[in-house]
Amino acid sequence: MTQSRFAPRVFSGIKPSGGLTLGNYLGAIRRFVEVQDEGRFETIYCVVDLHAITVWQDPAELRAATREVAAGFLAAGIDPERSILFNQSQVSAHAELGWIFNCVARMGWMGRMTQWKDKAGKNAEAQSLGLFAYPSLMAADILLYHATHVPVGEDQKQHVELTRDIAAKFNHDYGVDFFPLPEPVIEGPAMRVMNLRDGTKKMSKSGESDMERINLTDDADTIARKFQKARTDAAPLPETVAGLEGRPEAKNLVEIYAGLAGITPQAVLDRHGGQGWGAFKPALAELAVETLSPISAEMARLVADPAEIDRLLARGAERARAIAQPILERTFEIVGMIRS
Repeated sequence: MTQSRFAPRVFSGIKPSGGLTLGNYLGAIRRFVEVQDEGRFETIYCVVDLHAITVWQDPAELRAATREVAAGFLAAGIDPERSILFNQSQVSAHAELGWIFNCVARMGWMGRMTQWKDKAGKNAEAQSLGLFAYPSLMAADILLYHATHVPVGEDQKQHVELTRDIAAKFNHDYGVDFFPLPEPVIEGPAMRVMNLRDGTKKMSKSGESDMERINLTDDADTIARKFQKARTDAAPLPETVAGLEGRPEAKNLVEIYAGLAGITPQAVLDRHGGQGWGAFKPALAELAVETLSPISAEMARLVADPAEIDRLLARGAERARAIAQPILERTFEIVGMIRS
């Protein structure tokens, strides 16, 4: 089977650990909606709750976070009829294929993963085995659906490359052309939204201060206050993008504006170059509120009806299993497992 014979299919997911941020929206969810609406791919989106428990999660908070991420997908425009939306743990084939890939992947591959090094730090011996091996589960998430494309941020590209390595090794070891080699899709402005208090760090759901990030659940006043207090330097906005070099906080705010407006950073500077932050920050806050308020309101409505979210996730899981199970069964057959 050649790569061109795989149906064009997208898989991507978001981990339910902490609330959704502006970074999740600009860096992932909005692009997911665009891919869905373009109609060139079958789209499968997942709340990856099995990945969340690689570090301790309070069970009640995990359930709430899973529903909140699902609500974020739906509120931003994911249509549960045109796309498949589900939570990972409802499709046990993810864990089953993940085990097979644990037996294909090499320890050295896992040890070289940048995110493992960052998360484990100097305390690697105390981390869970799941955290070390989670890129293998991520490969299973993708390949379980024979996904051909994976929308990711630049910092996740290494995981897609590892997925390709696992697929290639499986195919080679068993003398088959069964799994595709998926391509990372890295597109669009503001793919990597940075911390509002430190422009050298990524905006994170788990940052120390809530002032570091814009949450999708923030109200208009909170958004305005956070942008007003965002760290900047003393110089005004430059006239060209080159003038943002060495100014990480200024670059971040310009790129956030560009991402929200759907224009280039240079187009932002064409409008606002030479302005001081006292003029630019309110304009940025107004744009953010205009963009995010409808999403926040719809998220609040959805979260208030958890039974409806659960129903939609269950329906999505049923559709996901219909694709995943035959691929898993064929994998077992290739490996040599007896299935009665």
